[in-house]
Amino acid sequence: MHYALDENYFRGYEWWLMKEAKKRNPNIILMGLPWSFPGWLGKGFNWPYVNLQLTAYYVMTWIVGAKHYHDLDIDYIGIWNERSFDINYIKVLRRMLNYQGLHRVKIIASDNLWEPISASMLLDTELLNVIDVIGAHYPGTRTVRDARLTKKKLWSSEDFSTLNNDVGAGCLGRILNQNYINGYMTATIAWNLVASYYEQLPYGRCGLMTAQEPWSGHYAVEPPIWVAAHTTQFTQPGWYYLKTVGHLEKGGSYVALTDGLGNLTIIVETMSHKHSRCIRPFLPYFNVSHQFATFLLKGSFSEIPELQVWYTRLGKPSKRFLFKQLDSLWLLDSGGAFTLELQEDELFTLTTLTTGGKGSCPPPPESQPFPQVYDDDFDVDYPFFSEAPNFADQTGVFEYFTNIEDPGEHRFTLRQVLNQRPITWAADAYNTISVIGDYKWSNLTVRCDVYIETPEKGGVFIAGRVNKGGVLIRSARGVFFWIFANGTYRVTGDLAGWIIYALGHVDVTAKRWYTLTLIIKGPFSSGTLNGKSVWKNIPVSFPKNGWAAIGTHSFEFAQFDNFHVEATS
Repeated sequence: MHYALDENYFRGYEWWLMKEAKKRNPNIILMGLPWSFPGWLGKGFNWPYVNLQLTAYYVMTWIVGAKHYHDLDIDYIGIWNERSFDINYIKVLRRMLNYQGLHRVKIIASDNLWEPISASMLLDTELLNVIDVIGAHYPGTRTVRDARLTKKKLWSSEDFSTLNNDVGAGCLGRILNQNYINGYMTATIAWNLVASYYEQLPYGRCGLMTAQEPWSGHYAVEPPIWVAAHTTQFTQPGWYYLKTVGHLEKGGSYVALTDGLGNLTIIVETMSHKHSRCIRPFLPYFNVSHQFATFLLKGSFSEIPELQVWYTRLGKPSKRFLFKQLDSLWLLDSGGAFTLELQEDELFTLTTLTTGGKGSCPPPPESQPFPQVYDDDFDVDYPFFSEAPNFADQTGVFEYFTNIEDPGEHRFTLRQVLNQRPITWAADAYNTISVIGDYKWSNLTVRCDVYIETPEKGGVFIAGRVNKGGVLIRSARGVFFWIFANGTYRVTGDLAGWIIYALGHVDVTAKRWYTLTLIIKGPFSSGTLNGKSVWKNIPVSFPKNGWAAIGTHSFEFAQFDNFHVEATS
């Protein structure tokens, strides 16, 4: 909801993503968690708990809309990602969900640390009753006593977040087992699913796989995908961990799960310290060495005749295997016993399920850099997505827009649509900005038609060599060419506007279209307005490279059209 009670259930890519996931696995679980909130909920404060009913209403309508417009059932809803929770808000949210008949939607809290949520639940019976799952982020495979005393399900509701090479795969293999063994957590949720954002943004390639070139279609199925498969192909939500899980004598760990219907899956990992460090938290040293591990199946499991075997070995390319099916184990003559020889950095899955498979796909298109010449006139009558391709909004929201009043050249534009700063999760900028292109670009020309909607105070910019994004966006450097509705222009070396290269007067007003051009070549830059030079050969020594960008001076409406960028290096 960009504005008060503005309900639109067709923004962003998430609806599409959830529907695509459900096509592949109708039983996949869907969860919602606010990272930030629309500014109007805070009534001037950077705080979502000013009006508890209003915030609960906002979250509830999203869940109702998911079902009404997309036939998606949201299974779990969170409170506020890695930020404060409000005990009364959690209770109000539960009451509102129930009032709407959404009793089956479960609440997870607080997507931060184990405390103070666990102690709060032990001290407040009503709070204890309305929270279904305690979710902690990056718990380092450990929980706390209070969390266990609640008798609630414990989840690592955000984890991994590590470069998706073999070390990232080792990190995931280790925590998938040990989050349960050490911390009794029955879910581990990897952030993020697919690394589909510019690699030089924070946490580049911290997805289970990589698909960061929509212009080429290139993608890479990285090793964490196959490590995850060792668990996810042979268990399902609703399976139970057996109590007989633990650490191996010479390092590594094993877990066993059952569906309660006779199926058994055992997952063994021997990830070394060096090859399984996650991005956080600190991992104390441990040793893993060559060993033999003997397993004995008892009770009803003693009658299992055969176990399928899947194998991964991370590390040296010559000895590397990813999710390889080995010969199955026959147990009929062994009295339910079998022995595995284990080296370091290995994963074994032994299972009664015969449904495992290493999926294959045609080779993806070759990797290509972002096109050196790129144009977008935003002339899309009925866009499939609300946002233009390849633009990555860092602060603000840039959406396709149709000018009903303008039958001419600017009927279809890209518009910045937020008119107030959100209740932020991270340190968003006070300006809005969307970046695009190749971070390696140094010499480039950026041209764009711009339209300021706010008289007197409004302002817009185009930029090149923008060197930061994500949580670091406030300190982004680059070359920024601004024009303002009050008839002035600026050239700055940063988004915040502290480093001023040039300023002066130009014939600019709100509600008129202008063409801005920014040329950066080597250590110099120049700018034109409607083809006329405004400033020339201003020295720009830093940064040497970065993205192109568009944006606005504040959270204000503004439009952009006929975007063009041409890079020569």
